[in-house]
Amino acid sequence: MATENGFTGEYRHQVDDKGRLAIPSKMRARLAGTFHVAQWLDTCLAILPESEWDAIAAKVAALPMTDPRTRALERRLFGRAVEAELDRQGRILLPQNLREVAGLEGEVVIVGLRNRVEIWSRERWDAQLAVLDDDAAFAGLVNGIGI
Repeated sequence: MATENGFTGEYRHQVDDKGRLAIPSKMRARLAGTFHVAQWLDTCLAILPESEWDAIAAKVAALPMTDPRTRALERRLFGRAVEAELDRQGRILLPQNLREVAGLEGEVVIVGLRNRVEIWSRERWDAQLAVLDDDAAFAGLVNGIGI
């Protein structure tokens, strides 16, 4: 779902044999117009609305190009990213190279995470949930981040 505070919710959908993925109807309004699909952290893809994409791009642009970490970040984030729009049926086309990177085929999980939507292979998401649903492991994971 897309709320005033961002995207929320977990949805399971199928990537069809042409690489199209239906975006949950509750997320579509916030994705109206152009947005970006990019390789993200933890071996998933991210859908970023134009405003979020621009904010990240501005932060990266302010980093020193002479730093190899900056160049690695640019290559990973921008090198495979694509501009996208929803088609009339509320689907996006995921390029083959991005589907391969994230292991997306068949059933995938679409997760709303505040300022972005992540797309996960079902297997990788289930592995994430194993940690997130283990109270002790989760407490250790978020310990010290200031929440």
